[in-house]
This record gives sequence, C-alpha cells and structure tokens, in this order.
Amino acid sequence: FEDMFKDFGEQQQRRTSALGSGFIIDKDGTVITNNHVIQGAEDIFVTVNGEKEYEAVIVGTDPLSDIAVLKINSKEIFSPVKFGDSDTARVGDWVIAIGNPFGRSHSVTHGIISAKGRDAPDFPLAQYLQTDAPINPGNSGGPLINLHGEVIGIANAIDARAQGIGFAIPINLVKKVLPELKSKGSVARGYIGILANELNEEVAKEIGVPRKTKG
Repeated sequence: FEDMFKDFGEQQQRRTSALGSGFIIDKDGTVITNNHVIQGAEDIFVTVNGEKEYEAVIVGTDPLSDIAVLKINSKEIFSPVKFGDSDTARVGDWVIAIGNPFGRSHSVTHGIISAKGRDAPDFPLAQYLQTDAPINPGNSGGPLINLHGEVIGIANAIDARAQGIGFAIPINLVKKVLPELKSKGSVARGYIGILANELNEEVAKEIGVPRKTKG
C-alpha cells in the first residue's frame, strides 16, 4: 500500500506543459500572447525562430481582453513585428495566421477576414475579427497578419462546432491596453455603477413618470 500511495502522489505532482504562440513587439524582447496561454504557468519559455529558447517573465496580464505581455530574459536585440490598423481591415481581405499548432512551430495558414465586430462571450471587452484561416490548438496568441506584413489581430479562439470559423483580437484593442500593461502590469477600468434597461409601465409607475413615457 505504501508503494501504491507513493506512486499516486508522484502522479498527482507531475507538472504539465502547454504550447501557444506569440510575437515580439520590441527590440528588447517584449512579447505579446494570449492570457489563457500563460495563465497559471510557473515557468515560461519562448522559442524564437524555431531555434533558440529563452526564459521569459510576465510583465502584465489582462484577463478581460485575454492579452498578456512577456519579457524575454536576454540582452540580445530582437526583430519586432509591425502593427497595422484593424479598424481599416475589410471583410474579404486576405490574412495570414502564423503559429505553433500542435507543436508544429512556424506554421503558416491563410484565409480571409470573414466578419468584424463579433461578440466574445468569454471576453466581453473584445470585438473579434472572424477569419477562415485555419486556427488550431497552439495557434493561440499568434499574429494574424495582412498582406502588408502588419499584425492586425491575435489568434484567440475557434468555434469547435465548425470548420473555418476562427477568431482574433483586433490589434487596435491591444494598442489601447498595452501601455498600461507594460507600466503597471494590469489594466484598471472604471465602472459607473448603473445598468440601463427599457422603460416599461411597471418601472414608470415605480419612479413616478407618466405611463406613456418611453425611453
């Protein structure tokens, strides 16, 4: 029995690893990825160009938009990507997704932007870009690039019920939260403390306005 419980305890304590993607945004080795890729991680390693591996630390995370910023522990000079403008991207534009699907690093897939402004149930602050470029487990956090070589989104999720329905966080959302993530490690958002709703007869009666008032 002692040996059996010892084996069970060792199995429970075994560490697991997860794979994801990301991209370098600064010469100092600053990296953007999805928050869900690194959430709960004890050790983070970044492989650059499919060759050299570096240890990295978390600079900031924003679970509400599913964005994380990392910093590679190295004094080397890195080649950053260029940001595009996701607002000017149009439905039908060709895009390229680069990532690490199922551990196959530097895989490139292509497709078009299928839709813009898709709601994100798990991340309410994001309005997704929808694409039919194949996105698989391991692509999360990787760049969605336009034909000018500019990053316009971060591969984030798929619709598991279908083929060719993938989603990316618009890069313009990333631009908004990036300065605060880099300086403070998180994003502070204000709340006004009220909820809006339709005015019906019952509510009108409660607040003492004419019954036919609309709003």
